[in-house]
Amino acid sequence: MSGGLPRYRTHTCGELRAQHTSTTARLSGWVHRKRDHGGLLFIDLRDNYGLTQCVLKGSSPHLRTAEGLRLESVVTVTGTVVARAPEAVNPKLPTGEIELAVEGLEVLSIAEPLPIQVSGDAEYPEDARLRHRFLDLRREKLHRTILLRSHVIASIRRRMLGAGFTEFQTPILTSSSPEGARDYLVPSRVHPGKFYALPQAPQQFKQLLMVAGFDRYFQIAPCFRDEDGRADRSPGEFYQLDFEMSFVTQEEVFAAIGPVLHGVFEEFRPECVVTPPPFPRIPFDEAMLTYGSDKPDLRNPLAIRDVTAAFRDSGFAVFAAAIAGGAVVRGVRAPQGAAQPRSFFDKLGQWARAEGAAGLGYVALAEGGAKGPIAKFLDASHLGKLRAQTGATDGDAIFFVCERRPAADRLAGRVRNKLGEELGLIEKHAFRFCWVTDFPMYELNEETGKIEFSHNPFSMPQGGLEALESKDPLTIKAYQYDIVCNGVELSSGAIRNHRADIMYKVFAIAGYSRAEVEARFGGMLNAFKFGAPPHGGSAPGIDRIVMLIAGETNIREVIAFPMNQQAQDLLMQAPAPVPPERLKELHIKLDLPPE
Repeated sequence: MSGGLPRYRTHTCGELRAQHTSTTARLSGWVHRKRDHGGLLFIDLRDNYGLTQCVLKGSSPHLRTAEGLRLESVVTVTGTVVARAPEAVNPKLPTGEIELAVEGLEVLSIAEPLPIQVSGDAEYPEDARLRHRFLDLRREKLHRTILLRSHVIASIRRRMLGAGFTEFQTPILTSSSPEGARDYLVPSRVHPGKFYALPQAPQQFKQLLMVAGFDRYFQIAPCFRDEDGRADRSPGEFYQLDFEMSFVTQEEVFAAIGPVLHGVFEEFRPECVVTPPPFPRIPFDEAMLTYGSDKPDLRNPLAIRDVTAAFRDSGFAVFAAAIAGGAVVRGVRAPQGAAQPRSFFDKLGQWARAEGAAGLGYVALAEGGAKGPIAKFLDASHLGKLRAQTGATDGDAIFFVCERRPAADRLAGRVRNKLGEELGLIEKHAFRFCWVTDFPMYELNEETGKIEFSHNPFSMPQGGLEALESKDPLTIKAYQYDIVCNGVELSSGAIRNHRADIMYKVFAIAGYSRAEVEARFGGMLNAFKFGAPPHGGSAPGIDRIVMLIAGETNIREVIAFPMNQQAQDLLMQAPAPVPPERLKELHIKLDLPPE
């Protein structure tokens, strides 16, 4: 190979342009594709930055070596940059005006036959992709998405620093915390029988940083939760933009993070409409009533309405009797739904039954009256109430859910989403943000009958100590909030409880004794006794932010090395058994369930 050049490359595979014509260049990368045109062998050479077409003539001494190369072998090529003939220019490729006439070739690594192909758009089972993730990551779409993730995190970091936040790191080995999921536990060798926990979130540490007087904290924090995977939740671990602020109200937290999120989405998806800050605020109770969800998709214009009054004492005995027994009726207006064929209504009824409902009642409005299975049971007065309560007019259809709350809210929310999709009403090329506020402090566990935290146990209850001592716990709201985008919850957050006396009472209502609170949260409690500022924050999920920006529906598509749904790392074969001597060193004996 010609001397005087760097060992592996003068340029990347995405760098050469027409102005480099007639210069000598050296490239290194992976053999992406090969095409034999009889006397000419074309090789598309790929690296992290792009792809360059390389050509070897029939007279080349390197032709036989190149012909024998398997795809994904790694080579260094040296040659002259030449302009492509006008008809051979590839406008879709940044390097498409040139090619490299190869004069030297060195094979750096020979690839074995591939278990999954890197070039092309073939689909492969997820287990094959995860087992060979290093190959999967070479594929263009996933490679681009993981680079996008890095750029998004860099943008977030710049914006947070620009907003006056300081980056800190918090411990990974810590103590267990009631965050609502199972901890991953780490046995201690030097303290037999005791365990560390991997942090479900840096919650206590970021609050302690506020008590320590640092004022505005953030980090791109790894979090660990032993919970089942979903399309929008990675089992095992995830990352979040964790931040906390001192001497702030809820509104001031919103004002700090809103522009950061708006700016990131606008930067990476400039073709889309992004809700400008300040984002809309929707109280939890209103969100459940109007959207049937505490993570509403505001791209959908449909709203749920309470139409219980229109069916109370009506001729439709099924609903009237259910209402007398404590049920409510929710109505969702489908604009111009009356024009849909009968099959549309039948299909929705089948869908509702698959969702666990008895069916899906409806009326189709026309000529001042109504049609449909329920219509004959509603007189003009009750129909008038329906029209008034839903805003429906002739040509619309109204779909009904009749259940006890909260089941009615949840099912109506699914009906709203289904109708929005079926009728093509979901706004395209838009990111619609909102804050859902005023979450309940507590909820009732229907299985145990016990009162539990509904959100974050470290939140400040609205009304403070007085509310805790005088109100039904299930009626107490907290200064808790979620940020939601397109129906995806990006984070939960809160104004924190910074007073030890209130903290004891908050946990007592959930069944924790004073001694248990001190044993589990002694560090933070002790800190609060020595002067703690009012503080609050949130923690938008990095993985979900990137998933939305990338237009992906599965979170594993935005994580370089994800686990599968069973929380297994198929590439590194984790979790795995450990030798008996290691367990003995940790003072652990296994008591495995029978296979």
